[in-house]
Amino acid sequence: MRQRLRRLAPAAGLFLLAPLVGEFLLGNLPIDKLGVLPIFALLYGAGALLIRETVRRTGRGWPAIVLLAAAYALLEEGPVDQLLWNPSYGGRQHTLAGDAYLPALGTNLSVVQAVLSLHTIWSISVPIALVETFVPTRRTAPWLGRIGLTVTGVLFALGVAAAYSESQRTGQFHATPGQYAGALVVIVALVVLGFAVPYRPHPIDRTAPSPWLVGALTLILTSLLLYLVMFWPGRLSQWVSVAAWCVVAAALAILIGRWSRYRDWGAAHRLGLAAGALLTYTWIAFLHQPVGGLPDPRAQLVDLAGNTVFALLAVALIVLAARAVRRTARTPARY
Repeated sequence: MRQRLRRLAPAAGLFLLAPLVGEFLLGNLPIDKLGVLPIFALLYGAGALLIRETVRRTGRGWPAIVLLAAAYALLEEGPVDQLLWNPSYGGRQHTLAGDAYLPALGTNLSVVQAVLSLHTIWSISVPIALVETFVPTRRTAPWLGRIGLTVTGVLFALGVAAAYSESQRTGQFHATPGQYAGALVVIVALVVLGFAVPYRPHPIDRTAPSPWLVGALTLILTSLLLYLVMFWPGRLSQWVSVAAWCVVAAALAILIGRWSRYRDWGAAHRLGLAAGALLTYTWIAFLHQPVGGLPDPRAQLVDLAGNTVFALLAVALIVLAARAVRRTARTPARY
């Protein structure tokens, strides 16, 4: 029994870590809402676990994880809760306002970039990378059997159904059939592309940069990504931020794609990527307003306390992951 629990521990950890990062570390939900974690885990946690298990079972790597994470982002914020098209999402007015709004699509490109940034990187990829760091011998192996994978799929379907039902119950907005169809076409295309792109990276005979440098550059670039979509001044054209986001995202993708092919790229570098991105959320949370805003001083105090607690927990998680990497590096290889 103990051995079985130990085998399932990484899956359980990912199931809980994904919503903690995606909602609470970001500051979307204050710490006094922690009781809703199991509900969000059905969507975030099961989604991240389903993506990770599917990719690892088929022998593919991070390109597939990232593309499936992007599909997840568009699914959650498109057909499920309709943020992409709702001009007053969550009771807030003018959520799609700005000159990057495209009437033909019924959405704002800056909002699409925000959705892709938040979910592709933080809701899915960062939790997967962090949890895999703690189980180096099983990093690319499946964590679940067929029954576990089926249960995960059912939980994810329940999460999708619950989120969709809630959005329909509380909102006055309803997307058009064309918007649903267009989103589903893009989502399916991303999934197909994830498994169609060949994963045979050609190594480069160069020394990888220091894991500290990898982490620092990731922190800077991911911070820029979020600044451009979350804090861009309203008096400036959104098309500038849209173009800048594309440049920063491309730079990040190119750097990671090249670094990961260097001969000595390893666990410490992967942790540097995850840690740099995680630290971006820790400081963004202190500037980000939670859902529903901060109506009174008590709510402001709770929000500040929660952001502090989750920031400290994020740093502690990075430290523990670094110790796991060092411990693995000191362990002699067995032949």
